[in-house]
Formats: sequence, structure tokens, C-alpha cells
Amino acid sequence: MAVVWVSSIPADGHDVVTTKLTWSKEVSRVIYRRCAGCHVEGGKAFSLVQYEEARPWAKAIQETVLRRQMPPWNAVKGFGDFRNDAGLSQEEIHTIADWVEGGSPEGDPALLPPLLRAPKPSPLPKGPRITLRGSLRIRVPLRLAAIEIGQVAEGTSFKFVAETPAGERIPLLWIDSFSAKAPRDYVLRTPLPLPAGTRLIAYPAAGVTLSLIGS
Repeated sequence: MAVVWVSSIPADGHDVVTTKLTWSKEVSRVIYRRCAGCHVEGGKAFSLVQYEEARPWAKAIQETVLRRQMPPWNAVKGFGDFRNDAGLSQEEIHTIADWVEGGSPEGDPALLPPLLRAPKPSPLPKGPRITLRGSLRIRVPLRLAAIEIGQVAEGTSFKFVAETPAGERIPLLWIDSFSAKAPRDYVLRTPLPLPAGTRLIAYPAAGVTLSLIGS
């Protein structure tokens, strides 16, 4: 998805280089994997696939990834596990931030990886759907495969959990400051079997509507 940069000040082209991280070897691989689906010539946002294109925006890229605004992904890491997770890992964030702090060197262009076409998003499962507003208790077993955000106001934060009849509390999704620019679909890496009697809870519940998709 396109990124709204938090800064419009290009990086200084004369920074002192103090890092072994380079665009050609490490940083381009993060950008190609995570950002080039949109930030490419002819894409939804300005291109960042060439060093000459990305280097002037190094400081802005650093600030945006540190705030987890790029790429757009509303879910908090570690609270649920999703196959379509678009958010940067902590290691990827450190790679970009340390590269910028170290002067944003290019390195050897011969080490650049190929720029592959971004894969198309996986379609949502076609299983049964349950609409949740606040909370509900399922009467039959559910194999939860995906969560789709429906009606949620911009900027809303909420958590979504399951409480099984045995007393187990399972974290499913934590949205921190919902943005309509980020994905609304969260596909579980592994479908989760939930027994009958499980209570599904979104809190705070005001204004939150979710679709729960089985497989």
C-alpha cells in the first residue's frame, strides 16, 4: 500500500558512513520484499527500488518504519499470528534504522537481488461467516481461519480474544489505532479450532464490527 511520509526533508547526501549495512546487500532486500508492491514505477506510490530513488528519503523512511507506519499494518505484533502479515519484523526495522544512522551507503551494486513481482494477496477463505459486535458465544465448534474488520472508526484501538469453556484465553487480534489505509483482512497462519461454548470478545466493543470466517 502507498505510504504517507511523515517527513518531506531529504537526507543529507554527505553523511559520514559508520555502518557495514548497505543498500545493495541488506536494505534493498527489505524494501523489495515489503515495500516494492506499491513503491515501484507505475505502482500506487513513488518508486523506491533504486538507490538513487530511496537515498534522498532515507531519514523519512527511518522515521516512518520506527513508527510502524510503513508498510501499513494495523495489527500489533505477537498478538495473533497471520499468514498475510505485512508489518516489518523488529530485525527489518533495525536494519533500515541502523543503515540510515550509519550514513545510508550504497555498497556494491553487483550484490543487488532481483526485483520480483509482488505476489497477489491470498483470497479470504470461503467458509461460514459470523458477524461479531462486541461479543458472542458460539453454539457449535468453529475452525477460525480469518478475521475481517467491518465497521470500525478511524483511530479506534481494540483487542479481540477467545475464551474457551476450559478457561483458556486466546489472543486473536490487537488493532492499535485503526487506519483505513491498512489491510482489513487478517488470515490466521493456521486455522484455530474453537469448541462450542467459546466466547469471542472484542473490547472496548463500541463501534467495532468483525466478520469471523471459518474454514
